[in-house]
Amino acid sequence: MNAKQIHRFVERYLEATGCTILEKSPAHFKVKLSPAADRELTNRPYYWSFVDRTGIEPETMTLLLVTDPAKYDAMNGADSAAAQGGRTEGRTEGGAAGATANAADAPKGDQSGAGDGAPSAQANAAPEQAGMAVLSRAFGLAPMNPGVRTPRDDLYFGSRRLEQIFAAARRGGRFVCLFQQPDERALHPYDSHPCTPWLGVNVKVGFVCDLKREEMHAFGVSLATGTVVEQFFDRLQGLRLTPRLPANVHITGASLSIRKAADLIEQALMRKLRACDYGWAAAANERLKEELAQLAHYYEPLIEAADDERKAEIAAQYEARKEEIRWQLKPRVTAEIVNAGLFHLTGLA
Repeated sequence: MNAKQIHRFVERYLEATGCTILEKSPAHFKVKLSPAADRELTNRPYYWSFVDRTGIEPETMTLLLVTDPAKYDAMNGADSAAAQGGRTEGRTEGGAAGATANAADAPKGDQSGAGDGAPSAQANAAPEQAGMAVLSRAFGLAPMNPGVRTPRDDLYFGSRRLEQIFAAARRGGRFVCLFQQPDERALHPYDSHPCTPWLGVNVKVGFVCDLKREEMHAFGVSLATGTVVEQFFDRLQGLRLTPRLPANVHITGASLSIRKAADLIEQALMRKLRACDYGWAAAANERLKEELAQLAHYYEPLIEAADDERKAEIAAQYEARKEEIRWQLKPRVTAEIVNAGLFHLTGLA
């Protein structure tokens, strides 16, 4: 993923989780996290357990998410240099002039009086400020410190924070329930259009030995008719989907259960896998036999020549090495459900 793709993905995640974007540029986001995003990204289980027990209003964190560090540093460096120059000039001119004017205008008596009274005024103000701070904390009125630094996270492919966002998006979008939004121009205000429920499943299939190849398969099953289609995700690409049931739409009855539909998808996947070429598995089995033969050629004479005390130890080591080689070279096919959902569609039956 390049910086632009990461930027678009992060923006979609922040909007989907209800975060408040305080600042935004092509290179960064300054964002106040929503409670859901804060739970996923900040690793504060004790704080959130306290919030859940007491029912108080949570205070979520503010993060600086930089999607293009080079561009952001260039922009921020130029702004900081300009601001620093202005502050330095203001302190030099204004500070010197103010100090000179105060020194010239103040009478000597006032200067000595001020010097004598300053410690007393500070001493009286300190307990009062401390008391106000205690009351503020007790009533939850303590103001935020404007000088608190916002934590910065550079987002690039492989970074810890981006991996957290990927994992949170996978967990949040693993199972969905969506409805097709019909064309409002074709709807009559007194008509109700039927929606047929479909079970859609994306399956990741792995062909594994000492090498690995993965494929993605998208299946859809109509819960009304039992029709199974492949490339179901491609059919969803051009549709407007919403998590709420649209107006003037009703859901048709389902004749299949979710379990039965899942069985149909499993059967379709098995038929597809049986038609695959498994020459790679035969080659992997040959390599496995060769490795086990070499291992036996090394360990079996060693075990026979060893004394009784060492024989058991060498035999255990031999078995461990055989299991390791089998795990590495034995051909196998794996299947994992990446995500799934119920899709209520008006165009498919």
